[in-house]
Amino acid sequence: MSQSQPKILLLGAPGAGKGTQSKNIVEHYGVDHVTTGDALRANKDLETEHGTPREYMEAGELVPDPVVNEIVKAALKDADGFVLDGYPRNLSQAEYLGEITDLDLVALLDVSTDELVDRLTGRRVCSECGANFHVEFNQPDEEGVCDECGGDLVQRDDDTEETVKERLKVFEENTQPVIDHYEETGALVRIDGEGSLDEVWADLEAAIDDAV
Repeated sequence: MSQSQPKILLLGAPGAGKGTQSKNIVEHYGVDHVTTGDALRANKDLETEHGTPREYMEAGELVPDPVVNEIVKAALKDADGFVLDGYPRNLSQAEYLGEITDLDLVALLDVSTDELVDRLTGRRVCSECGANFHVEFNQPDEEGVCDECGGDLVQRDDDTEETVKERLKVFEENTQPVIDHYEETGALVRIDGEGSLDEVWADLEAAIDDAV
């Protein structure tokens, strides 16, 4: 495998910065960004033993593990190197992933719960164009007004403190076994996710270069 196209699994809670750092990895190493949501949308008519993703999505149901597994397998098969984000969400998915690919690095963006709550509850979204801002980290030029289109900035229902804490609790319950699994195999590298975006990226880049 060429050094420029590593296979990376990026773990981290909502608000840890996976989206931002995934983008950096894609741009720097020229790999594919594979997220479960994108993979499901791109392959919603893929036939599996358990039906197609479309059937579950249109019914508003959670797509079951065997279907998600097939979709991820298809997405990774077509990728020359990748950063995987949002999968595996549980231990059985992690075990399946180990059967279908060899990862170069499993990186966890480590951010405290208090910091995650601050980040997520401070997010403001434009009601018109969907642009994201933050009351602390990414303030608009004029408070409450979108820089892009002048629309109103609002707090989404799932960004209130109560909802955020519940989301983080669910994430931890589901994903802690995945983190433990990779820690036990010695594959996990913890990256301090609380520095500036540039500091986090420097640490992550160094970890990737070490791994490949």
